[in-house]
Amino acid sequence: MREIVVCTFLTLDGVMQAPGGPDEDAHSGFRHGGWQKPVSDEEVGAAVAGWYESSDAMLLGRRTYEIFASYWPTADPGDPFTDRMNSMHKYVASRTLTSVEWQNSTLLEGDVVDAVRKLKASDGGTVNVVGSGDLAQTLMRHGLVDEYRLTIHPVIIGTGKRLFADGAIPTALEPVGVSTTKGGTVIGAWRPNGRPGHDSY
Repeated sequence: MREIVVCTFLTLDGVMQAPGGPDEDAHSGFRHGGWQKPVSDEEVGAAVAGWYESSDAMLLGRRTYEIFASYWPTADPGDPFTDRMNSMHKYVASRTLTSVEWQNSTLLEGDVVDAVRKLKASDGGTVNVVGSGDLAQTLMRHGLVDEYRLTIHPVIIGTGKRLFADGAIPTALEPVGVSTTKGGTVIGAWRPNGRPGHDSY
């Protein structure tokens, strides 16, 4: 059985929108695109590389798929990520796309929740959900996320799409591994562990 792992870059206030560039995603008037690079460091890059080395596929929503598919096929072949991103399998969840052209991409058919359940039940390794905030929240609501791998960066931007938005399902988390880089980014992995407890002091 395959595991679904949400891999996401977050600000300290939980924003995941458009970390990669100013024009990446201006949805809802977002003006902080490209916030990650100024607060990233080599340790973050090494951790993210490890996430991809330990997986054999990505699961992407339409917006993230289109961003990636417009960049990686013609990206610098000297970048070690280029071959990895192009060669690994991509599963794409979309209600509007009718085809996907980026190599090794498959458009999921039918209801996305049913399709991801079938994907989890298939043979293979870890599947990384990269970006794809709406898709990630759908998977969380249906208990389909096996692990969160997050980089939490030392910056607050106040607005934007959040991974754990209002209405997120209350969930206890078990830490798998958490560290802090010299630049102050928290790199962590957590696994869902039932409902949160409640008590008083």
